[in-house]
Amino acid sequence: MLLTERQTEEGLLVAVCDPDILGETFEGGEVSLTVDEAFYAEDAQEADEERVVGALARATVANIVGTRAVGVAVDHGFVDENTVLELDGTRHAQLLRM
Repeated sequence: MLLTERQTEEGLLVAVCDPDILGETFEGGEVSLTVDEAFYAEDAQEADEERVVGALARATVANIVGTRAVGVAVDHGFVDENTVLELDGTRHAQLLRM
């Protein structure tokens, strides 16, 4: 998985994606999602499940896209399966801590 962590005024922004979907656009009904390389891959590092879990545990906001990446977030309780969007063969989820 590709992992990016950015410190913002609002807290830690984490972006995680499956590397094989970079640059792809997925649609589902009225929703369209492009896995933008500038957002998900710029300054990203390859990360295993343990590292992704650590980043999600510290995140204030997270954008997660891809079957594997979202699966990790769901399996570790960061995202409720019922809130995951299914888009044209991939999955997308967001996390927001207030």
